[in-house]
Amino acid sequence: MHRIQGNNPARWILGFLIYYVCEIANILLGQRPCAAVIPRTRQAMTMQTSIKEILASYNDKAPLSEAFTIPAPWYVDPRIAELESKTVFSKSWQMVGRAEHVEKSGQFVTATIAGEPIVVVRGNDSVLRGFYNVCRHHAAAVVTEPCGQASILHCPYHGWNYGLDGSLKGMPEFDGVKNFDRQQNGLVPVKADIWEKFVFVNLDPEAASLTDFLGGLVKRVAPLGVSRLHYFESRSYDIHCNWKVFVDNYLDGGYHIPHLHKGLNSVLDYKQYTIENEDRYCLQSSPMVSSEQDAATGATRKGDRAWYFWQYPNLMINCYEGYMDTNLVLPIDQDHCRVIFDFHFGDISESHREYDQQSVAVGARVQDEDLGICEGVQRGLKSRAYGAGRLSARREAGEHLFHRLLAADLKSGLQSSGAAAD
Repeated sequence: MHRIQGNNPARWILGFLIYYVCEIANILLGQRPCAAVIPRTRQAMTMQTSIKEILASYNDKAPLSEAFTIPAPWYVDPRIAELESKTVFSKSWQMVGRAEHVEKSGQFVTATIAGEPIVVVRGNDSVLRGFYNVCRHHAAAVVTEPCGQASILHCPYHGWNYGLDGSLKGMPEFDGVKNFDRQQNGLVPVKADIWEKFVFVNLDPEAASLTDFLGGLVKRVAPLGVSRLHYFESRSYDIHCNWKVFVDNYLDGGYHIPHLHKGLNSVLDYKQYTIENEDRYCLQSSPMVSSEQDAATGATRKGDRAWYFWQYPNLMINCYEGYMDTNLVLPIDQDHCRVIFDFHFGDISESHREYDQQSVAVGARVQDEDLGICEGVQRGLKSRAYGAGRLSARREAGEHLFHRLLAADLKSGLQSSGAAAD
C-alpha cells in the first residue's frame, strides 16, 4: 500500500479502500490464504473487533501441515490478556515455589497468580494448605514475605491472627461486634499440592487433581531423578514481550537454535532432535555430542541426551546430566512478561561452586540471546505487515499443541462468561 501523505481524510480513506480491494482480489485469485489476512492497518482496528471475532480468526481444528499460528491480536490486545487471566491462569495448576520451602510445620511461600495474592503453608498436622493471602477484615496481605516460617499468620495491619489451618484465631478490640461468626471468617482456601520439587496451586475449586492435570508428564520426568538435585540459584528477567512469545520461542522444536544459539547448538545433534506431544505437555529432546567449539557450553552441558519439557501453559523444565533449570513465564500485561529461572545441580558443595556458576552463566547467555529476539517479535506482531504465520511440520508441533490448548481454554472461557460481544 502506498503511504498517504498529510492529513487529508479523503486521501487516507481512498488509500485505505485501495488496500483492501487489493487484499480481497488476492484472496479471490488464490494469492494469499484468507486465514492470514487480519486487519492491521491501524492498531485501533483491533479494538474495534470483538473478542469473539478475534478468537474465531484462528482455526484450532487445522492439522499441523495446514495450521497457522494464533493471529497477532492474540499477543497485543489487552482484552485477550484479561481473558487469559480469567480462563487460563485462574484455572490451571500454577507453580508457586519449591517443596523444600514448605517441608516443616509453619513454613510458607507466597505468590501472585492471575492477580490474586496466595500463601501456601504447612500445618501443624503436616497438611499442606493454600489460601488467598487476604485478611478478612480490611483486605491487607496477611503474609508479607516471599517465604519463611511462622507459628501463626499475623496480619500486620490490624493484628488479626489466623492459624496455620486458615482459621481465624483472634481479632483485637472486636468486643461488642454483633452477628459476626468467627468460623466463617477464616482465610479463603485454594487448592495446593506438590509434585517432585515444586509447589502448585489452582484457583479453581472444581479443578481436577494436580496429577491428572500433569498427565503423562509425571512418568516421563520420573526416570530423570530431578528430586535428587539441589537448588542453587534463581534469576529473573523482565521482558518486553507477551508471555506467549516466550513460550512460542521455546516450543519451536529447536528451529532457532542453529541460528541464535551457536554454543548450545555445538553440543546438540540437531538432525536427531525430536518433538513429542501428549496431554498438556511437549517433550523436546536431542542426543548430546562432544564439542570444543564453545568451551563453557561443552563443559557444563553433558550427558547422553538433553530433555526439554513444557507443561501447559507456562512451565518449562530443562534437564541435562546432573542439572536442571526451570523457567516459569508470568504475564504482566499484553506487552510484558517475567521469566523466573531456578537452577538445580547434583552437587552444590563449595568445591563444585565454580562449575555451577559457570553453568548458570551458560544458561544466562542463552536467555540473553532469546531476550532480544522475543522483544523484536513483539514489535513485529504490531506491524500492519503481519497477521499470522505458518508452522514447520518438522519442528513446530509443540507450538501447535500450545496454540490449540490455549484456543480451547479461551473459547470455553468466553462462552461461559457471556462476554462474546465485547
